[in-house]
Amino acid sequence: MEWIAEIYSRFCAGGAARGLELPPFEQFWSAGYVEVPEPDSPFVLFDDFRRDPNAHPLKTPTGRIELYSDTIEKFEYSDCPPHPAWLPPMEWLGDAKASRYPLHLVTTQPPNRLHSQMDPSSHSRRSKVAGRERVSLNPADAAPRGIKTGDIVRLYNDRGACLAGAEVTDDVSPGVALMATGSWFDPADAGLERHGNPNVLTVDIGTSRLSQGCSALTALVDVERWTDEAPQVSVFEPPALRSVVA
Repeated sequence: MEWIAEIYSRFCAGGAARGLELPPFEQFWSAGYVEVPEPDSPFVLFDDFRRDPNAHPLKTPTGRIELYSDTIEKFEYSDCPPHPAWLPPMEWLGDAKASRYPLHLVTTQPPNRLHSQMDPSSHSRRSKVAGRERVSLNPADAAPRGIKTGDIVRLYNDRGACLAGAEVTDDVSPGVALMATGSWFDPADAGLERHGNPNVLTVDIGTSRLSQGCSALTALVDVERWTDEAPQVSVFEPPALRSVVA
């Protein structure tokens, strides 16, 4: 609660700097919310620059919006041209590799936790299927594989494999496997992750030589129904305590 109060106090300080008076923490906590008034004028991106580009230049070498960068051109990076361009991802459904792994894994932020924080909570665990992270599949992909909602499935590619709980839904496009990130990593023998952590499937490289963004959405996988006895998820079990005699 002290941290919540501290975060709220910083929020109030930011509001005060903008002329916004907010109620005390106790009043906010009792009500459960604070209503922030609409701004007097709508937010306009680069508003100062639009009004006077010379007085308010952008943080680019020219001070302007650049569709072509002479600076990036000098780097001579094959994977980062100096102008906007579409480059084939390392893995995608248009690649020949899709004949082996015909599903594009899309990983999203979980709605019931912050990344991996609070994964052991009841709120997060209620969203899991068969005690594992949920993977959503279109009926057109699930039916040929004999997969039904509630089944434990194995997602795999050349990098690794993990178990997950299947959800069959029309909300996902054919050719896509949809999973949330952040399920606590629970490795087993033979390279199998038991809990549904997609990090064992995704690519651990930067997006380009110029930027080191996350490449997690560039991954092809296949899915099969798990027919063996499912290994127990043990990541939430605390380690055994041992007595130490001095």
